[in-house]
Amino acid sequence: MADPGEDGGKPLSEHDLIARYFAPLAAGFPGAAGLKDDAAVIAPPPGADLVVTTDALIAGVHFFPDDAPADIAWKALAVNVSDLAAKGATPLAYSLALAMPGPPSPAFLGGFAAGLGAAQQRFAIALSGGDTCASPVLMIAITAFGIVPQGRILRRGGAQPGDLLYVTGAIGDAALGLKLRRGDADAAGWPLSAAERDALIARYLRPEPRTSLAPALLAHASAAIDVSDGLAIDCRRLCAASGVAACIEAGAVPLSAAAASLAALPEALRLILTGGDDYEILAAIPPGRAAAFEADSRAAGVAASRIGRVAAAGGPRLTILGEGGTPLDMGSQGFDHFSG
Repeated sequence: MADPGEDGGKPLSEHDLIARYFAPLAAGFPGAAGLKDDAAVIAPPPGADLVVTTDALIAGVHFFPDDAPADIAWKALAVNVSDLAAKGATPLAYSLALAMPGPPSPAFLGGFAAGLGAAQQRFAIALSGGDTCASPVLMIAITAFGIVPQGRILRRGGAQPGDLLYVTGAIGDAALGLKLRRGDADAAGWPLSAAERDALIARYLRPEPRTSLAPALLAHASAAIDVSDGLAIDCRRLCAASGVAACIEAGAVPLSAAAASLAALPEALRLILTGGDDYEILAAIPPGRAAAFEADSRAAGVAASRIGRVAAAGGPRLTILGEGGTPLDMGSQGFDHFSG
């Protein structure tokens, strides 16, 4: 990535690289002023609240330094949009801070901008501004803005005893894909076809935030959280915020065909239930709203599976049941930057 820029081998200036690669990404957002000013204007529509979330991705921590620049960009934007979706928010705009080691090459910048452009189109969001700088390590920090009807943001803390737990999509693919992408020895022996391996790795590289589900969540959910650090730990976080407990049936957790073929392996099952990078949504739905939520989810083109129930606090914060109703020992239950 430290190759010289264009223009006779002279590296691009910060002004030039912004104009060439990033200003086009802001064309759809008038408040960005073409990235020619120091700040953008973001005005939510009348009757709406502005929802703000920030996530940073660092080479060697959240992605591999040799991942394709387009994949890195897609993931950086997707993980932020996933937070908006779990709040019931519609994406509006985002700002980007891009820290790069050495003078970035046109190949990197072109690929990165293309990945952002593809993600923007997919998630209906536009660049509003940001910053670029030199750094010892590649880092992408994005702040995303969304809108919800005034006073309607969906929090983690509203789950009630008796609520049903639903999760979108399929769980565990990204964690399995990470092991394959990393080349772990135990993953080398997994009974998977080449197509299944590629599909799992793709789920790790390019998550799909469930933006179309936001209206259904606002209409029916009492609480929600995006599953970023693992189903188990994020369910525990929802329960802690709500002051409740929960029970999940492992056999009800939705799996892709590739993940299902590995679920009989104890270590793979543990990884499926505790591994991160799913970027699905876990929601607590009152029983009387369950049928309508399922119907609205189908209409939105998002699969939502009932996997458990919320209970009153007093026992373990989360119980995961295996075959025959036997509690499973998950050991470490998810990703935390600062735990051992």
